[in-house]
Amino acid sequence: MLIREVLESEKEKFDQVVNHPLQSWAWGEFRQKTGIKVIRLGKFDDQKLIAGYQVTIHRLPFSSYSVGYFPKGPLPDKLIIDSLKKIGRAENCLFIKLEPNVVYHPQTDKFLIDNGCRLGRPLFTKYTFQIDLTQTEEQLLAKMKEKTRYNIRLAQKYGVKIEENNTSGAFEEYLRLTRETTKRQKFYAHGERYHRLMWETLRLRSGQALQDKPSGQALTAHLLTATFKKKIIVTWILFNFNSVVYYPYGASSLEYREAMASNLMMWEAMKWGKAHGAKMFDLWGALGPNPDPKDAWFGFHRFKEGYGANLVEFIGSYDLIINPYFYPFYTLADNLRWRYLKLRSYIPI
Repeated sequence: MLIREVLESEKEKFDQVVNHPLQSWAWGEFRQKTGIKVIRLGKFDDQKLIAGYQVTIHRLPFSSYSVGYFPKGPLPDKLIIDSLKKIGRAENCLFIKLEPNVVYHPQTDKFLIDNGCRLGRPLFTKYTFQIDLTQTEEQLLAKMKEKTRYNIRLAQKYGVKIEENNTSGAFEEYLRLTRETTKRQKFYAHGERYHRLMWETLRLRSGQALQDKPSGQALTAHLLTATFKKKIIVTWILFNFNSVVYYPYGASSLEYREAMASNLMMWEAMKWGKAHGAKMFDLWGALGPNPDPKDAWFGFHRFKEGYGANLVEFIGSYDLIINPYFYPFYTLADNLRWRYLKLRSYIPI
């Protein structure tokens, strides 16, 4: 068994063995455009790529140190842990944050902690909602809450129109609504440059075929818009990757909220996924079981829950400590930083 860097010529095979958009080759290209170093490694058995993973390196301001991030990858084994430690030492990392795309199991904690990890502050949510798209439309509707079905019918009655619109004009509306939404809800979001580079790298271009291959496909981004009275009032970006559709970004206008456009958008996104060969719809995050109604994300959680989705728990966030001396100082500074953000009424996403 051998671990080595994955070559450009192997990117299609790489995408076939990873299981989340944040581990895809295209996502790595996007992150490189933002100025982040990306390291792609593969596990090879007799020259056959059997597992792939990529780590991003984030330089800490005003220092020679950095932090690594290994999001939504496989559960590391001893060989991968050793390779991550090697990367961490070479890049002068204080630690590498691991957030495996692996459903929770209690034995996982022991393995990671025994191999130099400790529980860390999450960057990605520990829970998500997932919808099985192999069901018929009738089955999907039957699993929804009655109020959700009512709101879908209401939006249809109002004449809300949902369509995929990957034009530059529609994307500018997405940015406008994103600015409006973040200001209204007072949460922290990525800046305009981040979204532009993401869209530039991942969007499905005019004339480009969306190939649903059983062996895998490149990550693509798609923009869905909801129009009411000739005005775009809701925009969502969907990711399509390896037979799973994801809902990472969305924005809406405060205007015409009575039209329930977001409710119809979710239903049309589910149908869009089925039409493009997806077997699962991942809603990109949720609160845990028995969520607190006072939580700032409770309304969004309840909205997703209304579609009959299954709540999935992942194993969570772990820091693979590379520099045990300076790591405690970093965690102290990071805790102070988050307290400051909360005092400014920002809600992290």
